[in-house]
Amino acid sequence: MTSDYPSAGRAAYRGAGVDTDEADLGLNRLVQRIASTWPPAGNFGAVKLPIGYFANVVDIGSTGLAICTDGVGSKAIIAELINKYDTIGIDCVAVNVNDLICVGARPVSLVDYIAVEHADAQMLEAIAIGLAEGARQAGISIAGGEIAQLEDMVRGFDLAGTAVGTVALDKIITGRDLEPGDRIIGIESSGIHSNGLSLARNAFFKRENPLPLSYPLPGTGVPLGEELLRPTLIYVPEIMEILKKVPDVKALINITGDGFLNLSRVHNPHVGFRIDDLPSTPEIFKLIQHHGNVATPEMFEVYNMGVGFCVIVSEVSVSVVLQILETHGRKAWVIGTVVEDGSKSVGVDATRPQLIGHGKHFRER
Repeated sequence: MTSDYPSAGRAAYRGAGVDTDEADLGLNRLVQRIASTWPPAGNFGAVKLPIGYFANVVDIGSTGLAICTDGVGSKAIIAELINKYDTIGIDCVAVNVNDLICVGARPVSLVDYIAVEHADAQMLEAIAIGLAEGARQAGISIAGGEIAQLEDMVRGFDLAGTAVGTVALDKIITGRDLEPGDRIIGIESSGIHSNGLSLARNAFFKRENPLPLSYPLPGTGVPLGEELLRPTLIYVPEIMEILKKVPDVKALINITGDGFLNLSRVHNPHVGFRIDDLPSTPEIFKLIQHHGNVATPEMFEVYNMGVGFCVIVSEVSVSVVLQILETHGRKAWVIGTVVEDGSKSVGVDATRPQLIGHGKHFRER
């Protein structure tokens, strides 16, 4: 079965200026250098997980210090385009705490880094409004940060953060206990979240007839600029309750860049994943695919496609997890199953064409 779109792996994303394959090559070289700084296993400060998971955990004695860092990327450009800065801080908190909880950690605090072309007190205050709201939603503090004025390096602004949390060393979650038959529960996203904005901007604004920011999103009427700036959902409260009440949580997966391929990050070489049911694709993704001429495999490599986070549990715990998510006002669905698969593939059977993915890429089945 063939697609109406080109299928040369992430061609559209590369055309938008983002080469994920080259970035991965650079990351591998970086990891080789920085891993040499790790203390021996069992020592104070020992690093518990390989680099490449959503967050890492450092042994600080009787507990584990979970840590991660991330930024809002080119979503900052959308904030500039519509001159609205009071929600982008929510995204900064979200991209960090949503990674932190994937190892089973309770987020505690975050520090932010704001790089600006020129200092603007009103803009900085608006960014702080979002940071404070994100911290409130996540139940954390903002313990400090840094503002750097970098006129020769930055155009506009960049916003990133580093979050820390705690997790018992024997409670770190990495997917190592996954078994065939375990169920994948997908939790709704709020839309594009904070990934793939370069591709979206290329599809909408860097074309012969660019769409206006006021363009009404089909089916919703929401202005395009407002939809692209919609804050990333923060999943901390519901996941903390699930961890408290459900003893057999096997894996927690943040569906960010790489889409459902994030499932294969789990530390279990014997399982793969089959996605056989999905919610309706949000209109923003349909619009990106249409105007950007993006192949279906690449859409699933870059975007969450309506599912922002996954919880994987045994079949017997599915109903409890769904009930908890409902009490938190989250839409959620059983979207798939863990299967025996030494290649760690991710199959998406709920699409036409059906997809099969390994590593960083999907292809048509």
